[in-house]
Amino acid sequence: MPFRYRLQKVLDFRIRKKEEQLQEVIKAKNEVDKIQAIIDENNSEIAGVIKIMRTAQDFRLMDSYDKYLKHLYEKADELEKQKQEAVKLWEIEKEKLVKCEKEVKVMEKHKEKSREIYLEEERAIENKQLSEVAVQKYFERTRAKKEEEGED
Repeated sequence: MPFRYRLQKVLDFRIRKKEEQLQEVIKAKNEVDKIQAIIDENNSEIAGVIKIMRTAQDFRLMDSYDKYLKHLYEKADELEKQKQEAVKLWEIEKEKLVKCEKEVKVMEKHKEKSREIYLEEERAIENKQLSEVAVQKYFERTRAKKEEEGED
């Protein structure tokens, strides 16, 4: 009879849970990357406005440039806060993933130990059967010898 792990359904459930958590980690990382891309875009826009301000010929537009820069800096601060929240969420998801991986490893280790115990029991049963066969052959041979000696 082949080895059958009695907690296989639990192990499968934990593996599925780990894979789902991995997807959550990937989503959180993508969110962090998306926010970082927006931050980079905002920073390049700030640099462009500053460059335009320095080379501007019409000084009447400086007030507009200042207001726009102030808006971009506020946007940068807001995006940085969003990024920090996304990074926190990503860290939390990674911790959950580590926990799920640990649970799966525990179950796999238990499964392996159960398999080893099963194999040892199978070997013991096989050795017992072989021993019984050997004992039966021994008695058969001794009986055959006694019969031969009895005929002689």
